Amino acid sequence: MYTPPFVLASASPARRRLLQTVGIEPIVRPSDFDESQVQLSDPAELVQTLAKKKAATVAPQFQYALVMGCDSVLSIGGEIHGKPADAKEARQRWQNMQGTFGDLYTGHALIDLSQNIRLVKCQVTRVYFAKLEPSTIDAYVATGEPLKCAGAFALEGYGSLFVEKIEGCHSNVIGLSLPLLRQMLEELGYKITDFWKNS
Repeated sequence: MYTPPFVLASASPARRRLLQTVGIEPIVRPSDFDESQVQLSDPAELVQTLAKKKAATVAPQFQYALVMGCDSVLSIGGEIHGKPADAKEARQRWQNMQGTFGDLYTGHALIDLSQNIRLVKCQVTRVYFAKLEPSTIDAYVATGEPLKCAGAFALEGYGSLFVEKIEGCHSNVIGLSLPLLRQMLEELGYKITDFWKNS
């Protein structure tokens, strides 16, 4: 079976690094899709819709490719959180998050242009946050890292210091569930090892 080029419809360096870690060197084509167009209260529905829209925005640029779109949000007590707008919002978010847990939802959309098939799935991981002093929250927000991430923390950065425990897929929290990606590729008739040749 022909192995198409793997396209990542995301500007996220963390997602790109995750793919590179498992031998996939993606073509990176960030989607310019305006996320504010989608307003949904169910986190699973929201991330899957956004992932699908991002992949669909990039797909027309290619004739034969496998295009992946992803989107992540953190849900705490039924409230959905994406990237904080500013340092003040990030600080407030951490004051509410510390000592509790949230569910990290990541939507994954794969468009296989060579077979004309679209798959959309969601992975959920529960994240438990440490109790923090206000000065620690201030110091973390000052690094700028929380402003770049859904949920105001990066598991692959300073944020890992403040995560006590994870239930579920670890890479999902970074922005892309590698086990789910493997399953989706298998569903399309590929083996993950097929894509190692492209790295």
